Amino acid sequence: MREEIERFENYLSTVKRASKNTVAAYIRDLVKLENFMNEHGKKCMEEITATNLTTYVLYLERQGLSTATISRSIASIRAFFMYMLRQGRIAQDPSEQLKPPKVEKKVPETLTIEEVNLLLEQPSGDSPKELRDKAMLELLYATGIRVSELIALKMTDVNLNLNYICCKVGEKERIIPFETAAKTALVRYIQSARGNMCGNTDYLFTNCQGTPMTRQGFWKIIKHYAAMAGIHKDITPHMIRHSFAAHLVNNGADLKAVQEMLGHSDISTTQIYMKKSAVRLKEVYDQAHPRARYS
Repeated sequence: MREEIERFENYLSTVKRASKNTVAAYIRDLVKLENFMNEHGKKCMEEITATNLTTYVLYLERQGLSTATISRSIASIRAFFMYMLRQGRIAQDPSEQLKPPKVEKKVPETLTIEEVNLLLEQPSGDSPKELRDKAMLELLYATGIRVSELIALKMTDVNLNLNYICCKVGEKERIIPFETAAKTALVRYIQSARGNMCGNTDYLFTNCQGTPMTRQGFWKIIKHYAAMAGIHKDITPHMIRHSFAAHLVNNGADLKAVQEMLGHSDISTTQIYMKKSAVRLKEVYDQAHPRARYS
């Protein structure tokens, strides 16, 4: 089965042009499936039945994995077997009856506007590192891009005249505007720090050694400034993305525009931020309406 997984990995990368993170997630799921099947005497892909796959999903559930994780594993399995069926490697798809568990979309945790402002104020010095950190944090909150997209930005992806970035994922790209505070931080960084930090690389941001920054490296930067700000939430780069979206929706932004900026393929994913807005409105109503106390 390992040879088939490697072929599928090559297909995802070269034909589908999926992102590195997406390919890595698919392959992790399939290697786990392979290990399970090997332990249960299924060495060849052709031997795997629908019952075997159902047993595997039940095994994942007994492991206490979240419904989101199990749903992703099922998606990986189905994509793999559909590919194998199209390639003529199997006569029937054993995964076609697999149904993902219903995923309850929880309202994501966000920062308040006050907390965001406090976080963004922390890198306030003139050292190259602080100028870089300030620009990265400001741009992350101004655009709501993913951390993988942030660290992949090139200088050619930034338009300082029209205040937007071009964010590319595979063959897809989207244009995202940014506001004055982010532009100011970017200009200071590019003019005063980037040349010393990045050398001849095309990347907009690098680590202090001039090599591409990792997601883990940026995660540590956020943790550092959150501690300086005295914010006790478990802040992650994705929480800032959630905060960007929630704050826009709360202030009346068009949901379709927010969807486009976030790069969501399905607007139902973006609608989760409406729940956050509804909760906030209910709290305001309960505090302000003179008869709310009688309900």
